[in-house]
Amino acid sequence: MSAPPSADAPRRLPGPPTLAPPRRHGAIPGLKYRPVAPADPDKAEEVDRRLEAWAHDLDLFPPAWKGDFAGFQFGRAVVLQHPGALDVERLTLAGKLLLAENLVDSCYCEEDEGRGGSHRGLGGPLVMAQSAIDPFHGTPELEAEWAEGMQADGPLRSYHWAMRDYAGFATPSQTDRFVHDIARLHLGYLAEAAWAEVRFAPRIWEYLVMRQFNNFRPCLSIVDAVDGYELPEPLYARPEVQRITALACNATTIVNDLYSFTKELAGDPDHLNLPRVVAANRGRGLKAAYLESVDIHNRIMTAFEEESAVLAATSPLVERYAQGLSDWVAGNHEWHATNSHRYHLPNYW
Repeated sequence: MSAPPSADAPRRLPGPPTLAPPRRHGAIPGLKYRPVAPADPDKAEEVDRRLEAWAHDLDLFPPAWKGDFAGFQFGRAVVLQHPGALDVERLTLAGKLLLAENLVDSCYCEEDEGRGGSHRGLGGPLVMAQSAIDPFHGTPELEAEWAEGMQADGPLRSYHWAMRDYAGFATPSQTDRFVHDIARLHLGYLAEAAWAEVRFAPRIWEYLVMRQFNNFRPCLSIVDAVDGYELPEPLYARPEVQRITALACNATTIVNDLYSFTKELAGDPDHLNLPRVVAANRGRGLKAAYLESVDIHNRIMTAFEEESAVLAATSPLVERYAQGLSDWVAGNHEWHATNSHRYHLPNYW
């Protein structure tokens, strides 16, 4: 086995993987996850019906998204991720936020999807997107111009109206929490775009720092609002609660890297993902790097489970919140493992 590169040695990301055509879907062998029951098909269908009507009323879908709504399975995703949701209205709300986040990512950030995204100059569109949920305050005339500008395209409309609906259900504290988590997400988008522009090859820890921002946190940190209660800010802000939140988000984001691996590299061979970064840093092939990435996930997942169990004993509200995080992680894994429209595994086993 070749020695790993030294800390000062240049790291070169491997090129496109040489893989047999992926034929597998289902759970990744060796991956640590909690099995969950299949989503209630009637509930998922109802959420999809409401989401699609909302999206078409707002004219959210670019022409390139034709057929993508059904393939993404938004309704099944949120039903799996929020088994404790108070009602279908709140599930639909979670779906609106999920749809809006994906729309911004696809249309502003992803150059390879043919929807107008660009790494260059990404900060401008993203700060306007942030203002769609974190409103501009100025003179009445300028506020009116801003409000008109927020209807300029699908991503802005989706953020604006989804956030308005969320604020109608959530407390002011929960709403402000979401605003800050979207800002974290946008910071991660900007870091990934900047690295792509200069072809930066990150160390493993640097990549995972970026992914701690560019991850699913806005989806996970709304679990209390969707379930119909509030984890009060003094509890939510505790460092140990922030840590289990981050661990849950990081574990499920690595799951996305692993299930998206063949899809992403087929569409963009230069796309960063954890196995590719591990391969560059360890001097290994992609198969060995992929299997090491599974191990990294499993260790993070174990830390989340163990530390959540300790915290759960300190407060019934923290216990409920930790269970909601665990439910989201488990449901999201099930969505990835069973969404054969989007994901297929490499032939590594």
